[in-house]
Amino acid sequence: MTKDAPRVIIMNDTAGPMTARLRQAVPEAEVAELTRYEDTERMLAEFRPDVVYSIKFAGNEGFPTDLLMGPEGPGWVSVGGSGCDHLGRWDAEQTTVTNSAGVAAHMMAEYAFGCALHFSLDIEGLARDKAERHWRGSRLMTSLKGKTLLIVGLGQTGQAVAKRAQAFGMHVIGTRARSEPMENLDEVHAAEDLPKLWGRADMIVVSVPLLPSTRGLIGAEDFAAMKSSAVLVDVSRGGVIDSDALLEALQARRIAGAGLDVFAEEPLPEESPFWDLDNIILSPHSSGVYEGWDLNSFDMFIENLKRWQKGETLKNIVDPGRGY
Repeated sequence: MTKDAPRVIIMNDTAGPMTARLRQAVPEAEVAELTRYEDTERMLAEFRPDVVYSIKFAGNEGFPTDLLMGPEGPGWVSVGGSGCDHLGRWDAEQTTVTNSAGVAAHMMAEYAFGCALHFSLDIEGLARDKAERHWRGSRLMTSLKGKTLLIVGLGQTGQAVAKRAQAFGMHVIGTRARSEPMENLDEVHAAEDLPKLWGRADMIVVSVPLLPSTRGLIGAEDFAAMKSSAVLVDVSRGGVIDSDALLEALQARRIAGAGLDVFAEEPLPEESPFWDLDNIILSPHSSGVYEGWDLNSFDMFIENLKRWQKGETLKNIVDPGRGY
């Protein structure tokens, strides 16, 4: 087992195209496909991989966290997406974790503005007028220009949102752990400043990872401080926003609407009252899913694998304490 011939397990229920891509890019690599979670323990023991590249299977049930992060797991786990909360906490001395942060940032930013424009242009109202053959000549559009956008979390997705917001002529403010100036941001505030920022925002995009410090970050008091005309878009993780407080705020029209791509329980149960709301866009955790995203992510992994072979520092190493 040498760095000249890395041993790689591709954990994905559709691993074939990735295997072909890896064999072409790194022909010396030894590759195995893991397409069922129940085979994890056996394959780790038999194949003894240097690295496991992992995309969670459809449904996300039964992910073998304990095996991957345990003493018999690989030294390196490469996560195909950006979120690593499904891995829990790990010993960075034992296991290096990298992610594919940024691979879907542009798509998630487009999703956020798709939601914003849905409400600002009253797309549902236009559809109703069309269905009723009603020519409402007095209809007015609402411009995003001059509106204030608050971005909660300025990682690569938040930065992609900020860049596009500037093109719309919005005033862009955001929060992060360190309140240092950033490109495309008019104001950068510390995370603890959020309570005094809610009331300024016309649009809010939530794009923080799920960590102990961000679980339940946005609750009833926060919704009470928001403008009644505000539109919120959540592309973070289920659990960052208090579900009960969000539901109540939407039902009571404390905010105008929301684009919700993540939920505390996924898949969202059929009996969930969120299905009945007429002031939300609801999507199945798909804001970052676009044609070819998985292979783009895998290409990032291949470049990292080449760095590993050369003994260079890996990109996108995740700090287990910070979660990103």
